[in-house]
Amino acid sequence: MGEPMLTPTQISAGELLQLIRGGRANTRADLQRITGLSRSTIGQRLDLLNRAGWLKHVAGSSTGGRPSQQIVFDPRHASVIAVDLEIKHARAAVLDLGGAILAETTGPLDIGEGPEAVLDQLAQWFPDLIAAAGVDAAHICGIGLSVPGPVEWETGHVIEPPVMPGWDRYPIRERLQKAYAEHVGRSMGDGPVPVFVDNDANLMALAEHQASHRDCTAFVLVKVSTGIGAGVVVDGKVYRGIDGGAGDIGHIRLHDRPDVLCMCGSHGCLGAVASGRALAGDLSALGTDATSAADVKRLLADGHPDALRLAREAGRRAGEVLVTVVSLLNPGVLMIAGELSGAPFMTGVRELLYQRAFPRATANLQVVTSRLGEHAGVIGAAAMVVEILYAPDRAEARLGHLTA
Repeated sequence: MGEPMLTPTQISAGELLQLIRGGRANTRADLQRITGLSRSTIGQRLDLLNRAGWLKHVAGSSTGGRPSQQIVFDPRHASVIAVDLEIKHARAAVLDLGGAILAETTGPLDIGEGPEAVLDQLAQWFPDLIAAAGVDAAHICGIGLSVPGPVEWETGHVIEPPVMPGWDRYPIRERLQKAYAEHVGRSMGDGPVPVFVDNDANLMALAEHQASHRDCTAFVLVKVSTGIGAGVVVDGKVYRGIDGGAGDIGHIRLHDRPDVLCMCGSHGCLGAVASGRALAGDLSALGTDATSAADVKRLLADGHPDALRLAREAGRRAGEVLVTVVSLLNPGVLMIAGELSGAPFMTGVRELLYQRAFPRATANLQVVTSRLGEHAGVIGAAAMVVEILYAPDRAEARLGHLTA
């Protein structure tokens, strides 16, 4: 289905911005043609956007006459802080509104220490990070946080996360806002800096889709690291399900492995059999020094025979589940990302997928690996912030404040 037809009475400055950001209209003539608004009304609403500093004007192409003036969204008028929180470390970055990383840092951070300590530690990184990016702290418009657990979208609460003890229903937004105010201070606007939280696989899927697969109307990313999870993007939007539980394929049970206990308390979960943590355990049992997904990644890079064999078998296990995922969603792209996403795991996935899935489900399917690599989480977290803050209704409300 196409986008709903706009009528002049519905079209705000925020709606015009949506057309400009999406590339549907980049001249005043385009905006008039699409919206039906008069030239003077277009001018008034563009004036609001210009006064807020959200637009810039560049020379367009010319066919011999005077070049047209192109109106585009200015990604440098504000900045975003994005954090990709993993189990034992975190990556934080300052990005512009187009997703370009201006500065970043990584460091050890144990998620098991609980939200109070972890969120305060993250906020302590921010002043140096902002300085390294060369931006004014007052121009930080929001913070995006990627977490390795299911997130209730409306509240930003993590719900019963198996690998995040002490985080269940904790008020992450409010605590990070407080920590930011303590360590950084003022941000754009008079109130607390907006904070948004989502699952890591969701945000990686959003980033990868926007970076390389915008034309794909059904996109699935599977993150295979310490655990296994999936993010789904349908018609350009992350699909989260009723309460943020969509994509939790790591806890789909494989009936032929009832002996394997998962961290969730069930037996035979895919994540307990085919994740980085699972393979590290298998390798350790074989006498190889491996305690984490990062260790498994290193061994794979070194061509360790047992690691290669186990990764391919893990891919086949994941493929058993992905046959159902592909049959249900009929995606155009299935992307494998994370620390185990190399050739052995991919080979195992493809073997099972093309062997067992109905041919029609795979006829137009691309099975690919990550383009953004370790930066997908922070790029996706920043994209989430931008999508929310510059959506038409939210943008219109912010314009009223900024231009008052």
